[in-house]
Amino acid sequence: MKLLLRTFAAALMFAGILAGCLAILLLVILMVRFPLLLAAVALACWILNRLMQTTDKKSH
Repeated sequence: MKLLLRTFAAALMFAGILAGCLAILLLVILMVRFPLLLAAVALACWILNRLMQTTDKKSH
């Protein structure tokens, strides 16, 4: 029973990792296909970085 549970957990973990990798790959393909999406993702990362820096300064 324990072996079956471990096998099931490993299969679920593998499926989750595979789905995550496929999602990242699809996002990269879309960003190469549509350059505006690349600009939007870069801008979102920059805004998030700025917001995290401002909240770090406020907490000190």
